[in-house]
Amino acid sequence: MKLYVYDHCPYCVRARMIFGFKQLPVELVYIQNDDEATPVGLIGKKAVPILLKDDGSAMPESLDIVRYVDQHYGEKCLSDQVRPELETMIKQIGSYYNHLLLPRFVQLGLPEYKTQSALDYFVNKKSVSIGDFTENLAQTEQYLARLQQDLPMLETLILAGDKANGQQLSIEDIMLFPMLRNLTCVKGVKFPSRIENYIHTMAKLSGIDLYFDRAI
Repeated sequence: MKLYVYDHCPYCVRARMIFGFKQLPVELVYIQNDDEATPVGLIGKKAVPILLKDDGSAMPESLDIVRYVDQHYGEKCLSDQVRPELETMIKQIGSYYNHLLLPRFVQLGLPEYKTQSALDYFVNKKSVSIGDFTENLAQTEQYLARLQQDLPMLETLILAGDKANGQQLSIEDIMLFPMLRNLTCVKGVKFPSRIENYIHTMAKLSGIDLYFDRAI
């Protein structure tokens, strides 16, 4: 199987996680951010992740990919349970965290920005939603302050380092870890101890690299 992804994309991280959890081989194909032809040719629109199955058919949508792989390869390992309070916290942090993340992604040396045209495509597109990247970086302290208020509340909902609900791996982990993983690119974030342990444990279980070593 092949999985078409961007490294920074949280939805792509969702799809990558299930392969790590189940220790299944998959060929990761990192496409350039301005490559519209590849995804359009596979699924009719510019979107990732895309799973190219062994039968040659292509599947979009991260959670559909996760559930397909979980159900068809080995013993099912994920619960579908998602606590409303956790989903609320994910949405709350997600409402502003791109102001911290997007201007940093383009400085991390990620494979989806290998060409200048790919980088320019991303900056131009995302500037429409968050504004000027340089101005967002200048407002880091403002957004960090909001994050540091929210993280302790989030920590109370993480009940075990290897499973958010404290019982078994679930769709909660698939939703939560990509957000936290991406926040490791922000220098100065003070993760509560339980969240930091969860990040490192999930990274190991899923085989997903963190950004701590190149945080900006």
